[in-house]
Amino acid sequence: MKKEPQLDKNGFRKFGFRDKIAYAAGDFGCNMSFSLKSTVQTFWLAFMLMETGLLSILMIIVQIWDAVNDPLIGSLIDSDHRKYRRGKFKTYIFLGACGLLIGGAAVFLPFPNAPTVIKAVLFIIGYIVWDAFYTIANVPYGSMLSLITTNEGERAQLSTWRSIGSIIGTVMPMAVLPMLIWKKVTYDDNFSFLDQIVVDSDVKDMFTTNNPLTGEPYKVGDAVLNPLTGEEIETLLGSRVFFVALIMGVIGFISFMIMLKLVTVRVDENTVKASEGGEKSNIFKSFGKFMKNRAAVGATLAGMGMVFGTQSITTANTIMFATHFHMARLSGIVQLVGVLPMILFIPFITKIVKRFGKKESSAVGSMVSLAGSVIMMLFPLISNKTLSLIVYVIALVIYGLGLGIYSCVCWALMGDAIDYNELRFGTREEGMIYSLHSFFRKLAQGLGPSLVIIVMGWLGYNSKLGTIGQSEQTAQNMCWIVVLIFFVSALFQFIGLTFVYNLDKKKVEEMSNELNSRKSDTSPEISQEN
Repeated sequence: MKKEPQLDKNGFRKFGFRDKIAYAAGDFGCNMSFSLKSTVQTFWLAFMLMETGLLSILMIIVQIWDAVNDPLIGSLIDSDHRKYRRGKFKTYIFLGACGLLIGGAAVFLPFPNAPTVIKAVLFIIGYIVWDAFYTIANVPYGSMLSLITTNEGERAQLSTWRSIGSIIGTVMPMAVLPMLIWKKVTYDDNFSFLDQIVVDSDVKDMFTTNNPLTGEPYKVGDAVLNPLTGEEIETLLGSRVFFVALIMGVIGFISFMIMLKLVTVRVDENTVKASEGGEKSNIFKSFGKFMKNRAAVGATLAGMGMVFGTQSITTANTIMFATHFHMARLSGIVQLVGVLPMILFIPFITKIVKRFGKKESSAVGSMVSLAGSVIMMLFPLISNKTLSLIVYVIALVIYGLGLGIYSCVCWALMGDAIDYNELRFGTREEGMIYSLHSFFRKLAQGLGPSLVIIVMGWLGYNSKLGTIGQSEQTAQNMCWIVVLIFFVSALFQFIGLTFVYNLDKKKVEEMSNELNSRKSDTSPEISQEN
């Protein structure tokens, strides 16, 4: 006999493990697509051989659209009062998930020999198609957190489980993808190994049938060495990136379907709107409220720092490993070492938050990350590459430990910011606040990599040479770029969480009590304090 689910006082299935695992599956699905974003720059630099200046301009163009369409989608959801069989939030997520089945691969069409104009068109169209469907799925998914439960502790648990889904959806591609798309080049007897190397013809002319270190002829199966450095060379398998992206789209779709099937929305979706009294959504008015909401601004500043680091570091890190450490296939494994410490906090995050508070805990974590980024400044100074790599990994672990707490509670911080908006202005505006938060995060994750690519060009990276023909000085400069990215990322998190975000443990409790009081029609006048 089938066991009947326990119901809460409103007749909904009680909040429990099913909701948490379902919400985690949603962010896992999102990250099956989102994690590919960090591979875009590497693909277009190392395989499509697009010039750094042009690529940075194109990245800025598509990221402007990327940032603008989030509040537009949020406004659309807020003003949509049509009745959907599965609910409007789940309907939008389903539509976005269907598009992402192929959308994630749209920006990885492998035509390295196409004219520059055609490459630019392919990049812009592919990115816009991908980003549009991602936004349609991601904005309502993020807004659903505050609709699944109104309980403070349960929201924190959802945020933690979202982080679990995000971490798993990030670390899997992070570790596996480089090993699938990078390959050591080996010699064959007809010299056709050069066809694997997508670089300028002048670079190919440097290769001969002899080992540059020994002068002896290569044997079939020998690792081909870079004539400039004497190191084994690796090549990016661009065509394989396209098919891997398609597979990840299927995995993401399945994850979304699991989330839509299992999660329960317990708050009336029609109450989620940009303004009360039947008014239409006003983006500019909502933006003004957002900028007066210190909690939203502080959480957003920290979020911008985090995504700047996560989205800017992958390409720089991969290029650094290809040119400096000469092990691009393992770059994801090393990055994974920095992510794994975050998982240590997952079993304890609820107790940590209950004991110290979300703001207090994440602010301390940001200090640890900042310390890790300072230690990281040592590794480019060490000439022994083995010792240099060890120092880099140690600093990465410290950075990851600090980031662990914030990554577990970042979405709960935004849930509190939505409550704070209701406290100050009398309106919740879940969709609009989340979409504006996402707007600024996307500015950081778009402009950040664009600036990094520009800096790479300034410091000597030559796109025509791929990762094989770069000088030792350029490789050394890549190390400093990586250090700078981690430091700026940690600094933004530290400032946003420590000095701007204003909802400490005591304030959150007071806010919760006042909002509950208002719902009982016994509330005082709306607080106007900052």
